[in-house]
Amino acid sequence: MKVDGHCFCEFVTYRATVNPEQVYVCHCSDCQTHSGSAYGVVVGIVDEDFELLIGTLKTYSKVAASGTVRALTFCPKCGTRIHASTVGEGTDFFGLRVGTVTQRDQLKPTWQSWCQSAQDWVQDLSDIPKV
Repeated sequence: MKVDGHCFCEFVTYRATVNPEQVYVCHCSDCQTHSGSAYGVVVGIVDEDFELLIGTLKTYSKVAASGTVRALTFCPKCGTRIHASTVGEGTDFFGLRVGTVTQRDQLKPTWQSWCQSAQDWVQDLSDIPKV
């Protein structure tokens, strides 16, 4: 599936080809902190399927709870996280943040990871009033 996207301030824009079957919710504590929410939503992609059209990305590396080094990319102007990859594994696979994809309404998660870190309340939001 062809998609395009951008950061909040639109300094960074991109296009990519993603597999809508590879969308997942990550409940790790890093994703909770990075997203400022209870989880992150990511679609798997490889470098050759991602094209940065406008702007540059800033990279921050962090050791994740798994012990792997994660390279997180951001817009240097507004701070929107664009994607993350594992450093040193010889792979070009990374997770593209679904919230930055224009067609995000078509990217429904198909699985969840790091569920042991999930907030208890995220599994059932049906009783919370909707406005």
